[in-house]
Amino acid sequence: MPSPDQSNDQLVNDIEALGGKLAEARSSIAKRFIGQDKVVDLTLTSLLCGGHALLIGLPGLGKTMLVDTLSTVMGLNGNRIQFTPDLMPADILGSEVLETAADGSRDFRFIEGPVFCQLLMADEINRASPRTQSALLQAMQEKEVTIAGEHRSLGVPFHVLATQNPLEQEGTYPLPEAQLDRFLVQIDVPYPTRETERDILIATTGIDEGAASAVFTADELLAAQTLLRRMPVGDGIVEMILDLVRACRPDDETAPDVVKNSVNWGPGPRAAQALMMTVRANALLDGRLVPSIDDVRAMAAPVLSHRMALSFAARARGEVLADVIDQVATQITATAAAA
Repeated sequence: MPSPDQSNDQLVNDIEALGGKLAEARSSIAKRFIGQDKVVDLTLTSLLCGGHALLIGLPGLGKTMLVDTLSTVMGLNGNRIQFTPDLMPADILGSEVLETAADGSRDFRFIEGPVFCQLLMADEINRASPRTQSALLQAMQEKEVTIAGEHRSLGVPFHVLATQNPLEQEGTYPLPEAQLDRFLVQIDVPYPTRETERDILIATTGIDEGAASAVFTADELLAAQTLLRRMPVGDGIVEMILDLVRACRPDDETAPDVVKNSVNWGPGPRAAQALMMTVRANALLDGRLVPSIDDVRAMAAPVLSHRMALSFAARARGEVLADVIDQVATQITATAAAA
């Protein structure tokens, strides 16, 4: 049986090896999805944590290409669903059909829907009706679906990367809070910088375009997800996560005035769980073995922004939720650093 020191040395070696593999994955992704390093890192974070991500950005910013590239690089079997108002739950989950055999006997056969994969791209998810959106709830949380009374397991691993256009409101349906809470992170996809856009122009308007290659396999990704859970998190970081999440609830006694005056409802326990996982992944992607205060602050907005809502008065004042979260995170981390 290995000694504790040997076990710790092995853990360090495994984490460093995973860090090298992630650097290789980033390099492969960059061949097709140019720039936007923060977006790439947050998407990789969601996969490393075994979670789902909601990508919000204008059309033409490469969200679909990023998901398709990730499917290749991470070695996952991917499917895509283009959400539309007339999409039905059976179009996502699948359905049973009655078949007649050669001998005249009849029996039901289940035809799997696109949700039976390892990486599902839910394109423009807010275009589908709430009834259809709810078809993903069980899949996202329990990694299985129940059809005709039978539980059917999905791919292993199973991830949903959904996209949403923040501008168009006509013919769209806001995602219910219960579904938003099942996304590990919300990733805002901004316009590229001038230098990045120049690189995109050159790389995508010639004869040859870059091609990504597989770096991980599904089994290796599962092993990475298990290893991530073994990364140590200091007691101070745990307390900071709890302080941050609880301070973002307007009815909590520790909530600062900016939250009590501007926030309608705050994040639940799943937000704290998401922070515990994502701060580890953020440290790993940065080449560090343990998360720090900076990781908590970096992951605060991606983890909390879709799990909170501003009050009507705050929206009327022109306040932005990301700014409120940043104020609270800055206050919490500054207090912890001074302690």
